[in-house]
Amino acid sequence: MANSYFQFKQFTIHHDRCAMKVGTDGVLLGAWAPLDHPARILDVGTGSGVIALMLAQRFPTATVEGIDIDAAAIAQAQENIAASPYAARCTARCSTLHSIIQQAASATGVQNALAPEELYDAVVCNPPFFEESLLPPDARRRDARHTTSLPFPELAADSARLLRPGGCFCVILPTTAFDAFHLLCFDHGLTLEARCDVKTTPQKPPKRTLACFRKDTATTRRNDTLTLTENGQRSSAYAALTRDFYLW
Repeated sequence: MANSYFQFKQFTIHHDRCAMKVGTDGVLLGAWAPLDHPARILDVGTGSGVIALMLAQRFPTATVEGIDIDAAAIAQAQENIAASPYAARCTARCSTLHSIIQQAASATGVQNALAPEELYDAVVCNPPFFEESLLPPDARRRDARHTTSLPFPELAADSARLLRPGGCFCVILPTTAFDAFHLLCFDHGLTLEARCDVKTTPQKPPKRTLACFRKDTATTRRNDTLTLTENGQRSSAYAALTRDFYLW
């Protein structure tokens, strides 16, 4: 039986009540996201809170807010946060991305207007990305894994609205879905700043792509490749990226 928790160097993630457990995708995004001294971060689809806590560890002056539509996952994320060293700067609540926008707009009293203090320096997301017609019967697992719960066009549009000018939007996606997602982001004023294709071994094609988009700002694009294992061992680059988190 899999463990009900995952131990990191500075915090513990319990995930037995979450539809999606701690996995490589989330850890890669939390460790890689190339943010520039953000003051306010939003983690969309936070689940157990692992990415939110990783970012709170990486950026000691930032406040990090995690949201998710799964009430059970949010309850566990809140417990994980409360037991961590970052409880004063990290929160989690049950909400949709669009609800965040509606609440921010209502605070201004002007339709579709968001006050500067309601905007974020960074939005990060390890989104659901499966698009099969046959969805799993478990509703919580379906929402966590399939785009029906957070369609890519909605994710790109709403994330762009919530970012301040110059803010960053960071995601991890299947490499096969990246080009279409890139176009969606471009349509909403998000320019690709950094891309990292992730390969499990040197011989295999990339399976995942990490991407950072910047809002309303011309930027120099950086392309990298990360290989997770070489000669049957974790690669030095993978170990270096995650050394502040994994108990290696």
